[in-house]
Amino acid sequence: MSSVSLRGVQKKYPSSPTHAVKNLDLEIGESEFLCLLGPSGCGKTTTLRMIAGLENLSAGTIALGDRIVDSVDDAIFVAPEKRDIGLVFQSYALWPHLTVLENVEFGLKLRGIDKATRRETCTTVMEKLGIAKYADRYPSQLSGGQQQRVALARMLVVNPKVILLDEPLSNLDAKLRLEMRAELKRIHHEFGSTVVFVTHDQWEAMTLATTIAVMSEGELQQVGSPVEIYDRPANRFVAEFVGNLPINMIEISLDDPNPVGLRFLHFFSSTFPDLERPGFVGIRPEALQVAATAHDAPYGVFRTEARLIDIVPTGGSWIVEVDAAQQRLLAIVDELPTSKPGDDVVVWVDNKYLHVFDNAGVRSVAADTVVQEAPARRR
Repeated sequence: MSSVSLRGVQKKYPSSPTHAVKNLDLEIGESEFLCLLGPSGCGKTTTLRMIAGLENLSAGTIALGDRIVDSVDDAIFVAPEKRDIGLVFQSYALWPHLTVLENVEFGLKLRGIDKATRRETCTTVMEKLGIAKYADRYPSQLSGGQQQRVALARMLVVNPKVILLDEPLSNLDAKLRLEMRAELKRIHHEFGSTVVFVTHDQWEAMTLATTIAVMSEGELQQVGSPVEIYDRPANRFVAEFVGNLPINMIEISLDDPNPVGLRFLHFFSSTFPDLERPGFVGIRPEALQVAATAHDAPYGVFRTEARLIDIVPTGGSWIVEVDAAQQRLLAIVDELPTSKPGDDVVVWVDNKYLHVFDNAGVRSVAADTVVQEAPARRR
């Protein structure tokens, strides 16, 4: 297997006034499963295409293992077919006039591998992916999930050092996406390949990746494990982008004050007097607690009165929407609240679950230390 190194990588199209990718430094370890995550137009697919050699760099260097495959300063460019990579697009791109077996062995045939070796290698990979029984069928006779497996098999039989996947599950329905996520994790575990996976679906990234790289407007925002990305977002963009329900983001501004923001300001100034005034405070919905009265909420934590707006069942939990002085807040609770829509309630959050950001939206490391370690005062 092989690592992937991007140093100072940039891409600017002549027709665009801005960079598609700007000053990207990223190290992808050997056998790592890295997800490039971000909204449409953030530069993740462009980054993948540059690793593959399908896009030329405007600046920077890309290395696969110890081998530089693209460098503007050194005038090095290795053709895509010589980079020893496997690429699966959002479109499966199967030959409609070839059988499954003929599609899978296509790359080996181009490399001049003899027929007996081709068939043995293809059969082994197809059996691992559960598509050997479809060897004589044509792509039009397969389901979307089966076609996806054929595309993966065609890529895996050439045993690439690096696997590049460009939103390969986006054309599948919810059930097939779930099955293929499990399949991709099994493939990564069994083959041990270095995988770079592009997706805009944060749930997909959280469940598949060993490492996530979040991008926005061509720039890298944060690199870390799924737990690190979710529990310690580096900035406001990452905090708001990652999460099935959006994080509750409360602005603390003296220029345009809102009641909840002012209560947070008072809370911080009285509880953590040495902490610089934050610009924003984020609370994940699952960290926000809903109590019927103030006596049901502990002291020493942030709490505020609210009006219960709605309770939405989701199967194993409930989404609770409240209005705290015109600040809409969402909570996810495991038990059905005893309060009803229209009732007055109290919402509170443990200090360790507060995400504090400065006025520029950058996470406050000093606040992490102070807020998360602060003991709750007893009644």
